[in-house]
Amino acid sequence: MKNLQVKVKVCGMTQWEDAEYAVEQGADAVGFIFYKKSPRSVTMKEAREIILKLPPFVDTVGVFVNESPDRVNKIANYCGLDLVQLHGEESPAFCRKIHRRVIKAFRVAGLQSIKQMEKYSVSGFLLDTFCDDLHGGTGKTFDWNLALPAKKMGPVILAGGLTPRNVAQAVRQVRPYGVDVCSGVEKTPGIKDPEKVRAFLKNIRSGSRS
Repeated sequence: MKNLQVKVKVCGMTQWEDAEYAVEQGADAVGFIFYKKSPRSVTMKEAREIILKLPPFVDTVGVFVNESPDRVNKIANYCGLDLVQLHGEESPAFCRKIHRRVIKAFRVAGLQSIKQMEKYSVSGFLLDTFCDDLHGGTGKTFDWNLALPAKKMGPVILAGGLTPRNVAQAVRQVRPYGVDVCSGVEKTPGIKDPEKVRAFLKNIRSGSRS
């Protein structure tokens, strides 16, 4: 694992130009948020229109928060999503009802948050910052040392407050399977800043090599 390039997902896509640029700069995956309370929320149709334009070998991820399994599967099928990211309080039983590979997100408040991961059998774990009433997009980091024991349970995707300035250090410290960025590369919610996207991808490569 240590010799593999860290995977990168740029999340919160709302327009084709941003997805296209992220992929051009080396993003491995792009994410679409199907959570109406998020300022980055998209409809099934909007996401599908972007996904159909993407080149091969780019993973598409749908982000859901406490949605019904039927609704998640319906959207995943319609949009052609490769993976589903569950960012709410979904149970292990819920995860087993999803017809796509699942990334289960955990909002890290301490070691107890990490211990909850033991109950899940999923494709990967996304670790985000705990913040009351916010499911992602907090713009805040958490203690990255808490991510180290989580790596024993499966592929770890580091999220929460990552920016071009701190991502190299995060990668060096945690050596995660992947990283997930949203607000850290935006001009405004849902609109990416090309320069920040470029710098983020460049700095990840720097952190991976050191």
